[in-house]
Amino acid sequence: MTWLVEDRKSQAQLAEEFMKHVKQKDALQVVGAHDGMSALIARKTGFKVIYLSGGALSASKGIPDIGLLTVDDVTGRAREIVRASNLPLLVDVDDGFGEPLNVARTCLQMMEAGVAAIQIEDQKIPKKCGHLNGKQLISEEDMVNKIQMIKKVAPSLKIVARSDAHAIEGMTGMLKRLNSYVLAGADVVFPEAMVTMDDFKTVRQSIDIPILANMTEFGKTNYIHIDDFTDIGIDLVIYPVSSLRSAAHSVEQLYETISEKGTQETNLKNMQTRKELYEILNLEAYEDMDNNISKTKLPQINKE
Repeated sequence: MTWLVEDRKSQAQLAEEFMKHVKQKDALQVVGAHDGMSALIARKTGFKVIYLSGGALSASKGIPDIGLLTVDDVTGRAREIVRASNLPLLVDVDDGFGEPLNVARTCLQMMEAGVAAIQIEDQKIPKKCGHLNGKQLISEEDMVNKIQMIKKVAPSLKIVARSDAHAIEGMTGMLKRLNSYVLAGADVVFPEAMVTMDDFKTVRQSIDIPILANMTEFGKTNYIHIDDFTDIGIDLVIYPVSSLRSAAHSVEQLYETISEKGTQETNLKNMQTRKELYEILNLEAYEDMDNNISKTKLPQINKE
């Protein structure tokens, strides 16, 4: 991972980088990175900010996204991704793993891991994917208390406040909540499960701070091009589970090929080569670091 051979940025530096990219003119594309390797690939392909989805992390552990993750599960993976990439990371912490004191612990652990920003939502546990039915909400006041706690204990951590109220309280109820979250100190708002461009336009007309859009696959939201998001003033767009879905599909095809054909040879064209693997892992820099510190010395031969 890069953290042994690169100068690591501090949490505060990464947080400031996050907001700098969010505030640029064009909508910022933020891809989901569910592990260290996907984070390195995101960096290699030019992405400036990455996202750790609770849904992707849950799936990578073989469990559904219904609030079964622990704060240590998320912190551990976040630390791995930040170390690997040295990029600003936005982390989905669901409801913060409890009430305000639990939220305080969560955010301090995120800061220790180098996380730039956290996304916290106003759902009750057991939570659900934002694009499914049957969600339940905490009160607006309880969510405000959580945001205020984050501002108090982790002032350098950027806050993305997500509301799942659209499906339950309608656009009016959701906008009321989002504006309360802005007043409480949120840096970005996340209206979940919008459907159309007009929905996003309505939010943009009602909110004065940066807005995040979710371009997850197979959900309620229409597929919208990044240029269209820029045109209506949306600030950042996440693709939360795309990398995991693509990886899982490719792995399944590979396993089927090995099982049916007795060899992986026909799939080699779809694989990362050994050379590409070593390059993205920066193996040469690790070896140089080791050799520079622990050089081989020949024994002194006794001439007598």
